[in-house]
Amino acid sequence: MPIQSERTAPHWGAAEMTAAEITRQWAAKEPGGVVVGFDRGGVRFASAGGLADLNHQTSFSKELVGRFASNTKHILCAMVLMHPDQIDLDDPLGLHLAELQPPLSDVTVGQALDMTGGLPDMRECLTLLGLSVHSETDKGSNFNFMARQTRLNFPAGSEISYSNTGYRLVEMVLERHGLSLRSFIDEQINEPFSLAFDAPEIWAEPVANLTPGYWHDGSQWLSTHAGLQISASGSLTASADDLARWLIALLRGDSALHGLLDRLAAPRFLADGRATGYGLGLRHVALEGHDLVGHGGSHPGYSSHFLLDRASGCGVVILSNRDDTDSYGAAFGVMASLLGEDLPRRAPDSLTDGLYVTEHGFHWIEVAGDQLTWLDDCVTLYEDGDGFVSSRSATTPVRMKQDGEAIVGQVGHAERRFLPAREEPVPAGMSGLWQSPEGAYLSLEDGAVTLGIGPLQQVMPLTALGSDRYLFTLKDSLWTKRICLHRSEDETMELVLSRARMIRYHRLR
Repeated sequence: MPIQSERTAPHWGAAEMTAAEITRQWAAKEPGGVVVGFDRGGVRFASAGGLADLNHQTSFSKELVGRFASNTKHILCAMVLMHPDQIDLDDPLGLHLAELQPPLSDVTVGQALDMTGGLPDMRECLTLLGLSVHSETDKGSNFNFMARQTRLNFPAGSEISYSNTGYRLVEMVLERHGLSLRSFIDEQINEPFSLAFDAPEIWAEPVANLTPGYWHDGSQWLSTHAGLQISASGSLTASADDLARWLIALLRGDSALHGLLDRLAAPRFLADGRATGYGLGLRHVALEGHDLVGHGGSHPGYSSHFLLDRASGCGVVILSNRDDTDSYGAAFGVMASLLGEDLPRRAPDSLTDGLYVTEHGFHWIEVAGDQLTWLDDCVTLYEDGDGFVSSRSATTPVRMKQDGEAIVGQVGHAERRFLPAREEPVPAGMSGLWQSPEGAYLSLEDGAVTLGIGPLQQVMPLTALGSDRYLFTLKDSLWTKRICLHRSEDETMELVLSRARMIRYHRLR
């Protein structure tokens, strides 16, 4: 059940002022976005800034459609909960998808949805195979790829790490039972509440009134594109007004939605019984005694977030069509103003800056002020008492402190001890040609890794971390990825990102 607040009534004037400060940062001739505040009674304010379309110079508004990306997740989870006769959270995926191999087939539906399943993320797997964000893949090929995999990122239930693959697989389970996400959206959301949600499966599919997404390459704004089949992990399109009105219906528990929000937000647990802070398509955010729930979403050129306070029945939605928007920070700031609370104190000096690695394996972090990067996933650090700092994130939970030269604590709810990385030369014995079972190649020579073919080939210097671990930086259009190369003794190496830690290469020569 939601925490019951004894605080004063919501501060709508303060929240609207904070929203206006955010939207004023988006210049009149640049991409922008909108912030919408609401309660159970309806929309209370909307503040917009910037342009929705640079070609037509259209101003942003709450009625214009954008890509909400991973905010689809709570809707797919609602669909699962509403069909208990077809699918159960305790079902192993292999019960419904016989093509999957262990250990993927042993992951339960609930673990696939609550981020504890260790399922490797499809998009990051493609990156580690040298495929760009623009490379097109379809649903069948993506599933066949996952059906060939025999490694998880970590044992299911042992930690938490964000991945979209569980949602891809659960959507396929539902489809094999004759259940369509689009039909569910039309029948359970659009028709009852007069909304206009959609869930296109590919980027190129036309969507009515869709605002383009943009990214800045350092000199100009460019429109975006993505080739990966989108899936229920992040296919939602809607206006900010549509999403706000849907969330209002959830807060009120209208009609068939009675109790659904609390079921989606209900605690989920690791195998050892610890609660994770991530429910079913919703994550919990603590704000001075308030238990906020919500989710964010990002696609190339889009950033969005929503947060709800179930106790007061208030919420905020943010939708932006520019890739550099901190939608979580914006939503959190508006909610803090709305609830009359101060933002948590950041912790810029609690950990010593630098690169760190675990004694064994591929885990690495980098500390830079109040920013901590773990396996290429960057979070902000906040004070957490007794010398600890915390990310305050349910999907990248970090709670650590300095212990001499080491940094110790939990990352992903797993105990970790990090020591300063050691500079050392890249051994000549690593040079040669390496191949993945998926047919991708990379070469190592003169302390650098080469990945890709023809004009897409990149030569990337290796930075040694010690004990056969190295970092290199890959540029993929608007994305920059820092990849860990971990060499094993058996003439294999693995490439590692936070959401995909199981792609291996074997030496050819």
